[in-house]
Amino acid sequence: MPNDLTLTPAVSRESLTQALDQLLQPARFKDHGPNGLQVEGRAGVRKLVSGVTASRALIDAAIAEGADALLVHHGLFWRGQDGRVTGWMKQRLSRLLAHDINLLAYHLPLDAHAELGNNAQLACRLGVTVYTDERGRFGEQALGFMGSRPSASAAELAEHVAAQLGRSVTLVADPDRPVQHVAMCTGGAQGYFEAAIAAGADVFITGEISEPQAHYARECGVAYIACGHHASERYGVAAVGAHVAAQLGLEHVFIDIDNPA
Repeated sequence: MPNDLTLTPAVSRESLTQALDQLLQPARFKDHGPNGLQVEGRAGVRKLVSGVTASRALIDAAIAEGADALLVHHGLFWRGQDGRVTGWMKQRLSRLLAHDINLLAYHLPLDAHAELGNNAQLACRLGVTVYTDERGRFGEQALGFMGSRPSASAAELAEHVAAQLGRSVTLVADPDRPVQHVAMCTGGAQGYFEAAIAAGADVFITGEISEPQAHYARECGVAYIACGHHASERYGVAAVGAHVAAQLGLEHVFIDIDNPA
């Protein structure tokens, strides 16, 4: 339902953008696309909707919620993409512009936040205690997180991950091998597996797996759990959206658009 404009005072689009920038510090990261405001909408914001990806389905759901701003992890614009506004891009942009909705996107900054980011929130959900010393981060731009969750076996941990995320996972490991040191990097972070191995992980949890990682897991004895790109990145954007909305006095709704990937 659209907002009742008499109930919630508006904050400025600039105030929302500044609050997100201060929280997530996008200037610290070399990223694959622009972070921050990607599509300018109305100047005043009362209702913030968050979701993982700026898909047409999420945009339509935000319109139905009466959103003034949409906060996502995966925005519309990426380095090296075709810049023409046709097809799916036209459909998404036209909806945002027609309904005057601001689109804000934060990619790597949202993965990396120490408390509210994707990795931190997934660790919390899985019961992984992230190390607070130098062991707690690894990989390029220190995006990988490392912590402890003693498990009787890799299979037991994989079952726990599947139960917490509500989807099946892929496990490549000796299923009976105990694990304790858990490395994790959400989304499409299969390229961080070798860094996780070097950092001393017993198991690596991420969203996706490619062909080489299965061999590395078998040959190095480090378990690999792929739990879904979307499934691993549902929690950070919801946490950031709720935090900033509470800070600014906005209404906030997280909308999860199911994605099997």
